[in-house]
Amino acid sequence: MRRAKIISTGRYLPPKVVTNKDMEKLVPTSDEWIRERTGIEQRYFVDLKPGEELGVSDLAYEASKIALERAGMQPSDIDLIIFATLSPDYVFPGSGVLLGKNLGIPGVGALDVRNQCSGFIYALSVADAYIRAGIYDHILIAGAEIHSTGLEYNEHGRHVTVLFGDGAGVVILGPSEDEEHGILSTHLHADGRYALELCAINPGSRRVPRIYPEMLTDHSMYPHMNGREVFKHAVTKFPKAIMEAMEANNLTLDDVKLVIPHQANLRISEAVAQRMKLKPGQLYSNIQRYGNTTAASIPIALDEVLEQGMLERDDIVIMAAFGSGFTWASAAIRWS
Repeated sequence: MRRAKIISTGRYLPPKVVTNKDMEKLVPTSDEWIRERTGIEQRYFVDLKPGEELGVSDLAYEASKIALERAGMQPSDIDLIIFATLSPDYVFPGSGVLLGKNLGIPGVGALDVRNQCSGFIYALSVADAYIRAGIYDHILIAGAEIHSTGLEYNEHGRHVTVLFGDGAGVVILGPSEDEEHGILSTHLHADGRYALELCAINPGSRRVPRIYPEMLTDHSMYPHMNGREVFKHAVTKFPKAIMEAMEANNLTLDDVKLVIPHQANLRISEAVAQRMKLKPGQLYSNIQRYGNTTAASIPIALDEVLEQGMLERDDIVIMAAFGSGFTWASAAIRWS
């Protein structure tokens, strides 16, 4: 049986660092409040002047160049692009075709995934299936977000605004040389009963006119989060998703070298580690430096992990995510 494996990674962060002290100047908050509730110390924002433009496809392009160079590949070696984001360049078309344009590979298919925090693992599952089926050989997955231009910088939005950062992470997948290594399984779930607990409602297609004056004042254009409900579900769904990936492959926690979760909130990650009785260092966290970069958080974290030499051949990695939808997902990988 043919498997898919990750053969290269890359990440790109815009140059502007926004510390919690900087955030104090943007919204009513404090460094102490942010650290205590989220663990975040800083994040990266794009630095746009009036009239300037920059999109998630541009961030993903920079990360893609790094991943391609590390793999010794040319853009023309890519058979398919899968782009995960909740902050696309435009309402339509999707950002995948724009990344393809930037890479100079016209004619290569581009698929966009809109599963927010779980988007990267959803994209990984699609790429895995395509490669297993022999339809494509080399697939580039991009997870990229620009949150900073769509946040609410006032009293109403401050609890959400302090959480997010901008950035991009890319992985390139190819066929594994053997059946024992690569992506072992992926697991996807959703429960739309909680869709409005974490959402940005407008502009949407549910009403006429789509654009109306009250949108500027009713907060519906900005992210809304029921923090208590999200935390309650996250600390139960994360462990379930991780256990599902292990059980599907007859693994125990002793077999797992590293758990890489979506970086939603350090307190959520700590609660998950405590509930699962993970060993110190077994769950990777970098939200302190980046904030929540949604679909980009897992590929950014994976790129850091590899840069630090934390994974070796035969190591088991479990990736897991939970977020808007509600959606949650996991993947098990035997590193090659």
